[in-house]
Amino acid sequence: MPVDVLSVHDLYFKYNSSDVLSGISFSIKKGDYIGLVGPNGSGKTTLIKAILGLLKPYSGRITLFGDDIAAFSRWDKVGYLPQHISALNPRFPATVSEVVAMGLLSKKKFPKHMNRSDHARVDNVLDLLDMKRHKNAPVGELSGGQQQRVLVARAIVNDPEFLIVDEPTDALDPEMRDRFFEIMQSLNKQKQVAIVIVTHDTGNIGRYTSKLLYVDKKIIFYGSFEDFCKSREITQFFGEFAQHVICHRHNQNIDCSSGDHGTD
Repeated sequence: MPVDVLSVHDLYFKYNSSDVLSGISFSIKKGDYIGLVGPNGSGKTTLIKAILGLLKPYSGRITLFGDDIAAFSRWDKVGYLPQHISALNPRFPATVSEVVAMGLLSKKKFPKHMNRSDHARVDNVLDLLDMKRHKNAPVGELSGGQQQRVLVARAIVNDPEFLIVDEPTDALDPEMRDRFFEIMQSLNKQKQVAIVIVTHDTGNIGRYTSKLLYVDKKIIFYGSFEDFCKSREITQFFGEFAQHVICHRHNQNIDCSSGDHGTD
């Protein structure tokens, strides 16, 4: 039986004795494509930090690829795209290629040298994001959108099996935003990469992902968009209008596409 990519069981997290996350339990399997949504202060960022091992839960258990998070060491399997471009220090004396190459270091043993194959992988991912012509440019000289593309490249260059992206398109222009989601869909469909996209954009997330994880300190809903749209409990919780906004965009995407978007 295949091991879950991620399993979260009865997770609690507190700040100053106040619950930020309460009884969170869910699992992610290979090939899942999930939109993680919720209002400000709902605990989304805390949940992601706990999954990445950056915060220790108050109680509960997290496993990645079957290993307890405290003992997990195969971080080359996990890609992460942070929310803020400030995660990429523009004063750091590195070129675009050097920053992207950092995404390969977790797979290497000491001494961590780049070989010809590594350089080719960096070039390929930069070409995919229309950034190859900037490969030798200092990251501090790039625009905000270009820096965001560098972070995307760094997150996917090592071919992760599980990818977490946090508000990924804020700094991207509309054309590159569409390209970003094309790349995510290709990783998910062709390589079966499990993807979690954290977003506030509940009105559009159904165009891309196949499942919805709605968190507001606890899990309000986790499942397919079809189930979300049919759920009377969700109608009572959100109200018909809010539910309709999410479902309309999702259903519109099904009607206007070949049918392979947004299915579970």
